[in-house]
Amino acid sequence: MKKQVLALSTSPRRGGNSELLADAFLHGAAAAGHETEKICLYDKNIQFCRGCLACQKTQRCVIHDDVEGILEKMRRADVVVFATPIYFYEMSGQMKTLLDRSNPLFPAEYAFRDVYLLASAADGDESAMNGAVKGLEGWISCFDQARLTGVMRGVGVDSPGAIRACPAILEQAAQMGRNV
Repeated sequence: MKKQVLALSTSPRRGGNSELLADAFLHGAAAAGHETEKICLYDKNIQFCRGCLACQKTQRCVIHDDVEGILEKMRRADVVVFATPIYFYEMSGQMKTLLDRSNPLFPAEYAFRDVYLLASAADGDESAMNGAVKGLEGWISCFDQARLTGVMRGVGVDSPGAIRACPAILEQAAQMGRNV
């Protein structure tokens, strides 16, 4: 069955390692016949959540920025993929801000069931991603029909593009995409 796969690259730097993981995942998903789209947050205007909870009644945020369009794409996607660099053993601030702003999805009808996390870190230990996994699991727990389907841990990569020297990691991300 053909699925809509949306990857959200949350790195603040263009062409970073987590974005390259997202590209590999999407390449695999497209090769398997799925429709794919990538949104990069580095060129988006995304403000912080104000905590007003108006969205719980209206299913719309009172802030009008680029998040409106992103949330609509998330709502319609069958698969949502978050790609993030690991900063201080946690997801990027951009990813956390987007998760906070996704509150209008909570009371809405949403299509996504499968959620993936693709993470890259300078640290060579896969446990460096545990904080990001835990944070994303907390978000997913608010969506009864969704589940964390897979986690890709790209470790030992720090400089932009360093993951290109790790073809096995990129192939693992592509295989994850093929298996959507």
